[in-house]
Amino acid sequence: MKPTSTQPIIPTTDPRKGLTVLCTAAFLVPFMGSALNLALPEIATEFSMKAVTMTWMATAYLISTAIFQIPFARLADLIGRKKIFIGGICIFTLGTFLCGLAPSASVLIAMRFLSGIGSAMMFGTNIAILTAIFPPERRGQALGINVAVVYGALAVGPFSGGILTHYLGWHSLFFVCAGIGLLVLIFARLFLKGEWIEARGQRFDLRGSLLYGLGLAGLIYGFSELPNLDGLICLPVGLAILIGFWFYEKHLDSPVLNVGLFTGNRVFTLSTLATLINYAATFAIVFMLSLYLQYIRGLDARHAGLILIAQACVQSIFSLISGPLSDRISPSKLATSGMLIIVAGIAGLIFIDEHTSLGLIVLLLMLLGMGFGIFSSPNTNVIMSSVNAKAYSQASATMGTMRLTGQAFSMGIAGMAISLQLGDAAITPAQYPQFMESLRITFLIFELLCLIGVYASSVRTTSAQNGPTPD
Repeated sequence: MKPTSTQPIIPTTDPRKGLTVLCTAAFLVPFMGSALNLALPEIATEFSMKAVTMTWMATAYLISTAIFQIPFARLADLIGRKKIFIGGICIFTLGTFLCGLAPSASVLIAMRFLSGIGSAMMFGTNIAILTAIFPPERRGQALGINVAVVYGALAVGPFSGGILTHYLGWHSLFFVCAGIGLLVLIFARLFLKGEWIEARGQRFDLRGSLLYGLGLAGLIYGFSELPNLDGLICLPVGLAILIGFWFYEKHLDSPVLNVGLFTGNRVFTLSTLATLINYAATFAIVFMLSLYLQYIRGLDARHAGLILIAQACVQSIFSLISGPLSDRISPSKLATSGMLIIVAGIAGLIFIDEHTSLGLIVLLLMLLGMGFGIFSSPNTNVIMSSVNAKAYSQASATMGTMRLTGQAFSMGIAGMAISLQLGDAAITPAQYPQFMESLRITFLIFELLCLIGVYASSVRTTSAQNGPTPD
């Protein structure tokens, strides 16, 4: 084995300028995703897409981001986090621009997959760079700002998506996001100085990366295709490959994923599990409500976006509060409190129908936003503070993978519920009762998952302040 160096090149990035770059990048992806939800009915009409096919607009992106994030995070440790981060911006921007030119649904979904590769490169390094440039006593505040920007993007996305779709068509969403991507690229070239290389001279585990990608892709794809035969085959195959990957990685000196982060760090394990469950139980809420508001309630994209904006606005506010607060009081307890609030919000959504007051829906979205805001920043602080500097990239990428896998599972749950109720049919007035039943099934499953997440978040509390585990 080649000699290794654990000393990174000394970065000279000004923390405030670095935070500007990272926050601008953090804005890009959630803005695209939340804006796209409002354009789905128009895209479905233009390309004659079935209801289940619409879920693949998000799922294709989530699969590629999830399977590439950890391998690119490892590569970032070998050749430099900044290099991978900037390369990711370029690929994401190109893929997004090509989405706007897509002539068919299949090409559009393929370009979303390409965009996901760029996103994996960006978000496998984003939090790792942020954690490296801020000292522990300021880290919670910086993470809070970063998360607040994400939720700000989620707030701006539905409103902007509705306006752009209504006046300029769905293609304009992708062109606007490609323009933002160019802005992020300029900021990164100007403000990110130095480099972060934590594993210079070590080898890249290509075989492990392939096993990981195949296993996770099989798991996510299989889950999204349930209860069809493809899902019943791919799900156990993907799980078996991931189990084999786990044992393979345990015996390597330079693994693509350090499984010791899980086996030797209870706080890290439970915190990343809480991330997985939280996003599995919440991500598809906006997707389902967007369809509900536009199909069942007859709102156009503009007005649906104005309603959905409530959740992200409150998220952004509470992220700014909970981030600094997690530097002073137990972040684990804060995160658990956030998940309890989410439980209450989803409970209310289970009972909405065709005549539910829009005001009540806004209140429930605000309650969910409060829960998300209180959960996310402290939970991220717990994860990143539970490992040493050498593991920042791996911890950041693992957290991101859990988030994205949870999001893909969430879309899979929604797609499965829609498939069970509507089959291959499009959403038409004749199918509205079946769609409403799929809405209730989805939210009921989310409620059960969130209760499990509360348990996972709460049992780590006694260990959360023990500090980072040894390398």
